[in-house]
Amino acid sequence: MIGVTGASGHLGGLVIESLLGRVPASEIVAVVRNPEKAGDLASKGLVVRAGDYSKPETLAPAFADVDKLLLISGNEVGKRVAQHTAVSAAAKQAGAKLLAYTSLLHADRSPLLLGEEHRQSEAAVKASGVPFVLLRNSWYNENYANAVKQSVKLGVHYGCAAKGRISAAARADYAAACAAVLSAEDDPSGRTYELAGDQGFTLAQFAAEIAKLSGQPVRYEDLSETDYKAVLVKAGLPEAAAGFFANTDAGISNGALYDDGHQLSRLIGRPTTPISAMIQAALA
Repeated sequence: MIGVTGASGHLGGLVIESLLGRVPASEIVAVVRNPEKAGDLASKGLVVRAGDYSKPETLAPAFADVDKLLLISGNEVGKRVAQHTAVSAAAKQAGAKLLAYTSLLHADRSPLLLGEEHRQSEAAVKASGVPFVLLRNSWYNENYANAVKQSVKLGVHYGCAAKGRISAAARADYAAACAAVLSAEDDPSGRTYELAGDQGFTLAQFAAEIAKLSGQPVRYEDLSETDYKAVLVKAGLPEAAAGFFANTDAGISNGALYDDGHQLSRLIGRPTTPISAMIQAALA
């Protein structure tokens, strides 16, 4: 049995979809906070169970009989280490034979604010005693979807990433990698995968691609981290969110989201989805 936490989320749903092309639905356990809202999963023949990262008592029963468990990183910043530690402990209690965790690209040395929670979460996964595999994801193409039309409207894409390259890929690419590892016949335990898109791009190249595909003039304007944060706050983002995005761009300038190892495309057996595909979809 293969268990997927956060199965009704964006990444989780795509992992389920990819797994259904590899294993029978009856061998997949979809762990969700509210099974009543996951009727679509049940209708496909999956086993649907309630499991909430913030309610540790729900986790071990949700993982019963699960051999391989995918822990999809939570999205509650500041709470994730405790949540992931609870999932890891419950996986051990339930007798799981493999625990896969969706981490951050080069988490062990990432300068991003996200990095510390992922480092501590990886430590918790390792300390659980369950054989583990780390799936370290770079950026999703979709992270830039909202910026496309805004950039066309303004004629400029702001950032503070300088000439740093971003190895982004589609969320579906990362989901396919999760499914490949979980359904593999060989034992992946102990491995760390640095998963990233094949084609790295700078934000200047991103802006140029928007201009090309939209037929409208769009340029990239590089700012200091402080000035970029101020632009985001002026645009209406909360202070914390603006600081997060500015920190991310600053990290990109130092290579935080770049990797040219092509481990992702090798795992999924095809090239990763280029950023141009997302731009076209956003413009449409």
